Amino acid sequence: MHLGLNFERALTYALHVHGGHVRKGTEVPYFSHLMAVSATVIENGGSETQAIAALLHDAVEDQGGRPRLQDISDRFGSEVAEIVEACSDSLDGAADDTREDWLVRKRQYLASLKNKRTAILAVTVADKLHNARAIFRDAQSSGEALWRRFHRPREQTIAYYTAIHRVLSELHPSPVTSELGDAVRMMETQVADRAAHERFVAELLA
Repeated sequence: MHLGLNFERALTYALHVHGGHVRKGTEVPYFSHLMAVSATVIENGGSETQAIAALLHDAVEDQGGRPRLQDISDRFGSEVAEIVEACSDSLDGAADDTREDWLVRKRQYLASLKNKRTAILAVTVADKLHNARAIFRDAQSSGEALWRRFHRPREQTIAYYTAIHRVLSELHPSPVTSELGDAVRMMETQVADRAAHERFVAELLA
């Protein structure tokens, strides 16, 4: 795969959109996550379009909603915008974070994966893999302080990743999905109440 001027432009755009942001509860530049997701896509045979979408996959949900999505479409094309949109929980700014709303949104997202093209799923699994690894790494170094960064209890946060892996294992079997499974199993070692974790996985997948 050749990475051309569009990819270079996407790097600059992503740095502009996310410049100054850090990963939650850390001093690590958020841009590192975007680069890691894009690198995973590239290293596993993805196209330049997918690599660009990986760089921009959080730009809509976190930084601008529908106007940002339109800007991405204008700059990088409708296929990039389609992948970015599919990776976004919300297109209208920060969603209400009540338990019911969170659960509804996550269930809708999980259910929607079965209708996504392979190009979208490849970016999705790369994103979830890096997130899962980062969460486990932070849990090892931060302990209980890590889970206070999230709006959901530990079992629910980890259950969401368990549910994602189970869905993607069926829809998108790949080496990256297998790596996600390894990362999720490491996350699951942090579960204090296994029964509660499994109940919530079932609730997410119902």
